[in-house]
Amino acid sequence: MHLHILGICGTFMGGLAAIAQAAGHRVTGCDANVYPPMSTQLEALGIGLTEGWDPAQLDGAARGADVYVVGNVVSRGNPLIEAILDAGAPCVSGPQWLYENVLRDKWVLAVAGTHGKTTTSAMLAWILDHAGLSPGFLVGGVPEDFGLSARLTGAAAESPFFVIEADEYDTAFFDKRSKFVHYRPRTAILNNLEYDHADIFPDLAAIETQFHHLVRMVPRSGRLIVNGGEASLDRVLARGVWSEVERFGFAKAPGTAPGWTIAVDGRILLGGAPQGRLVFGQAGRHNQLNALAAIAAARHAGVPVAASLAALACFGGVKRRLELRGTVAGVAVYDDFAHHPTAVATTIDGLRRRVGKARILAVLEPRSNTMKLGAMKDALPGSLAGADRVYCYAANLGWDAAAALAPLGSKSAVHDDLDALVSAVAGEARPGDQVLVMSNGGFGGIHDKLLARLARSC
Repeated sequence: MHLHILGICGTFMGGLAAIAQAAGHRVTGCDANVYPPMSTQLEALGIGLTEGWDPAQLDGAARGADVYVVGNVVSRGNPLIEAILDAGAPCVSGPQWLYENVLRDKWVLAVAGTHGKTTTSAMLAWILDHAGLSPGFLVGGVPEDFGLSARLTGAAAESPFFVIEADEYDTAFFDKRSKFVHYRPRTAILNNLEYDHADIFPDLAAIETQFHHLVRMVPRSGRLIVNGGEASLDRVLARGVWSEVERFGFAKAPGTAPGWTIAVDGRILLGGAPQGRLVFGQAGRHNQLNALAAIAAARHAGVPVAASLAALACFGGVKRRLELRGTVAGVAVYDDFAHHPTAVATTIDGLRRRVGKARILAVLEPRSNTMKLGAMKDALPGSLAGADRVYCYAANLGWDAAAALAPLGSKSAVHDDLDALVSAVAGEARPGDQVLVMSNGGFGGIHDKLLARLARSC
């Protein structure tokens, strides 16, 4: 089968492309924005990429395609989708194609939540792999331990497990349900839940409804692994639960007993009984909680806690999650995917716990649809308060970033020009500083530009 994938460089659609190719299909695709790590992964797989949405693809790279797999980046008015619809050509959403062709016969372990989906999914896949279960997976990033974001293993009888990052964003322009409703998991982690995706959800209650739909799809023999400290998830479960539930949270947190808890020192309890101690290289309390959820989910798949702890002791992390891109003249430059205020705050806190009193220079690109709309601009000063200096890239924003960050006083600066931003950060940085770059996009290659500028200043 020849699949032509629209929006192929998105993390989900790029992973789907890799899986489809591994299943023996011919895969081509197109997108408007092409940047690493997904573009690099697709090129390494030999998957043909076309830049843009020119309908001429129907007579070129996409000629003879059996089905067009449509990502949610595509909307009506897109010239290529209009040509596909005019031609009456078959099209399907990515989540639907994945379920019908891959997930139908698998034990699906889905990781949902506003934050931590990628890291928790990577941890869970690594635990299962380390235990010899060889899971398939599709993760919204590139786990260092695997070097790729998606993998398809053998037939269900050989490898029944598949770990998937379960996103609540909508499926396609013709299917406005959340993507995760299609996956029909047997094990589902509900990591956390707060307001996001202001471009498609009017309020938190609308997102809670989608999580309720996910809960409805988990079978009676399945299990929900739920953050016990989230009132929003309590409301989701109050609307109906038909499967087993295990709660997890920080030690002594309300709502977790008699479930899973983890202390600051990594000691884990289940129903008050000691299970071992988590020791690994990932920074921050949020990553301890991510790991606890992965341990609980892996246990449902038959992996003992001790085996999970052994796997996490050598877990390598995920690219673009507090990833050290380089150190020049004593200045460390990190890359992180954080773009929601809560994620920004927890990322800064995680780095602070690692580097102690060293100065943190936070560099933020408010690039997500939610941030561009300004829906959470008032929360930004609080989320960035843990940094010593704050730089915001405000090109193409529809709101006044300088006014929004005014509560931070003189420690914040806003730039509309990327080169000027690089110059400002490099000019401020001194040996021992930690430069934390946060964006859910390529950010114009700022990491390499910063490192090069720092090198010239030596």
